[in-house]
Amino acid sequence: MSSKSKYSSKILKILGEKSAISLPELANKIENPSLAPQKREEKIKQKYAITRAFKGLKEAGLVEQISSPQKEYVRLTKEGRKKMHSLELESDTTLVNTSWDGFWRIILLDLPENRKAERESLRYLLKKAGFVCLKNSAWISPFPYEHLFANIKKDLGFATEMMIIVTEFIDDETKKVLFETFGK
Repeated sequence: MSSKSKYSSKILKILGEKSAISLPELANKIENPSLAPQKREEKIKQKYAITRAFKGLKEAGLVEQISSPQKEYVRLTKEGRKKMHSLELESDTTLVNTSWDGFWRIILLDLPENRKAERESLRYLLKKAGFVCLKNSAWISPFPYEHLFANIKKDLGFATEMMIIVTEFIDDETKKVLFETFGK
């Protein structure tokens, strides 16, 4: 992973934790404090990589800068939130326990044709999270990612377009197929 990509991911992660953050605060959270003062050249390279990463995110429409009389602030755009959620799923380390707790997560999608790009992005995220498409727009998984998708639903304003169901009750025939699919 290039340093620009590394810093881009870091920036998105930090911005995902707050609605907006001042530029100086963002820089303080990103910079590597372990670099000794004698490593001036490394600090310069680091600042340059952070600046390039921020500029790239801004040009890609993932972050936006807001000016106030006191400070400059930055926040994620709608597209930036989507990207941040996809990075959470791509990460090598997961905070979600992937052992089955006896509950099935079912996500129902109903996005019209004019929102095809969003629908495809959601399908991609569902697949990355280990969901399997049951029928048309019904997805199921034994993995506890419902909180992630509840946040996606809230962030993207999918009040009626996405339903999240967590249940332990599935008919025996379907359960048999699901156990074969997920190896449970």
